Amino acid sequence: MEKNKIRTIFIGTPDFSVPSLESLSRDDYFQVIGVITQPDKKVGRKQVLTPPPVKVEAVKNNIPVFQPEKIGNWKLEIGNLDLIVVVAYAQIIPENILNLPKYGCVNVHGSLLPRYRGASCVQAAIANGDRETGITIMKMDKGLDTGPIIFQDKIGIEDNDTGGSMFKKLSELGAKALVPALKKYINGEIIPEAQDNSKASYVGMLKKEDGRIKWYEDAIAVERFIRSRLPWPGAWTRIKNDGEKNIKILEVLHETLSGNKKNLGEIFFSGDDLAVQCGNGALLVKKLQTEGKKAVTAEEFLRGYKDFVGKVLD
Repeated sequence: MEKNKIRTIFIGTPDFSVPSLESLSRDDYFQVIGVITQPDKKVGRKQVLTPPPVKVEAVKNNIPVFQPEKIGNWKLEIGNLDLIVVVAYAQIIPENILNLPKYGCVNVHGSLLPRYRGASCVQAAIANGDRETGITIMKMDKGLDTGPIIFQDKIGIEDNDTGGSMFKKLSELGAKALVPALKKYINGEIIPEAQDNSKASYVGMLKKEDGRIKWYEDAIAVERFIRSRLPWPGAWTRIKNDGEKNIKILEVLHETLSGNKKNLGEIFFSGDDLAVQCGNGALLVKKLQTEGKKAVTAEEFLRGYKDFVGKVLD
């Protein structure tokens, strides 16, 4: 019966959140009575006012949408609220809202907490060379990703995974686990367990400058870094002493080269392939993009920049 459904508010914003909202709204156990998401934003060169993905999904399912500029300044006046589910909202949820629902606020986080608390958890796992990551469903408290754990699930990180591919995998993994875990939690079959704070690590929100490649690092670390920064903020570099335009490195081969005696950051040919010298070893570059231009293969890039080989990136 309708009155016995778990009255739920969903809070989230990007594509990562959408599968979880879909899972909740399709399950008869829950009644999603509202969605809170970020305000519409102007996107692209033409600055088209665009709704966040969660809003699009909510409207499609006739769920009321609220878009406060700051959730902390917004009055949530909904009676008989059982549950709030938060997935990638990008604002801190104030304590008065955390304590509002009967079963509290539950969050789907894209790491195996307490490892990688914070915003850039997916990118950190790839950049640090982790062989696996996963999702954590936790009951939120006033700390940053510090709440007790309801459920966790693991997934492997493949050699060709990027930040974008892992976001999609973890988004789907979290959505698949969310409904069963919530039902067990609500029915008292799962007792949330406190995190081991001694094992905690934190990662902040990435900015554009966090995509700059450090060629002095080991080639293996640089390769992981490049994959972790795709699609945002991108992995970029500049030609030393030659203008201010960024060059995005979009694809490198996973295998690295060794035994070269090139200068740090030097661009050279390895056979017919374009390579860049790192602190230890070198990388073969397959695809790149100059600021303001389209992405091209290394071969296409060299047609327009015939003097590229021999220059140094920093």
